[in-house]
Amino acid sequence: VSCWNPLQSLLSSMKQACQILTRDQEGGAARIPFETFSFLYSYLASIDGEISETETEAFLEGIKEQAEKHYGMVLIRHF
Repeated sequence: VSCWNPLQSLLSSMKQACQILTRDQEGGAARIPFETFSFLYSYLASIDGEISETETEAFLEGIKEQAEKHYGMVLIRHF
């Protein structure tokens, strides 16, 4: 029996969003700007209702640190 995990579900959605929104060629890193990632993640987390604002902010701060090392771009491997 598997338990539904809202964070894993959200991260799966974010992976798909990166693959859809990237300008990288198919099979590439699927990078998107941090601002886009942050907007989408915050929106999806807020409508999910099971991920707190504090958890969202902490997660995005970690992602931002990684993105800053890659010219402001979020890569799927960052999460």
